[in-house]
Amino acid sequence: MPNYRVGRVSQEIQREVNDILQKRVRDPRVQGITITDVEVTGDLQQATVYYSTLSEDEKTVSETQEGLVKAKGLIRKELGSRLSIHKTPELFFARDESVAYGNHIDELLNQLKNND
Repeated sequence: MPNYRVGRVSQEIQREVNDILQKRVRDPRVQGITITDVEVTGDLQQATVYYSTLSEDEKTVSETQEGLVKAKGLIRKELGSRLSIHKTPELFFARDESVAYGNHIDELLNQLKNND
């Protein structure tokens, strides 16, 4: 039963963080990002929020990370008012590398196709 609750809470956090970033956070550094996944610990005390960016540029990625860290307090406060759990999890933000890896695989497949 606890696994079901963790999954439900993580889906709810993903949806709400996306909404908060679009409607409440005004920082231009976090515009154009997508929350791809949220992993919540079993005790619901910590949540790692994975995001992807439109740009693969390292400077843009680091600025986005800085913007998310700066907005973490606002996001957590908003989550606290929207979620029906006793304590709002502490948020950690991490870039989702799977999107970049998928793009790399696509490039390799296109190169193989062009070489044939």
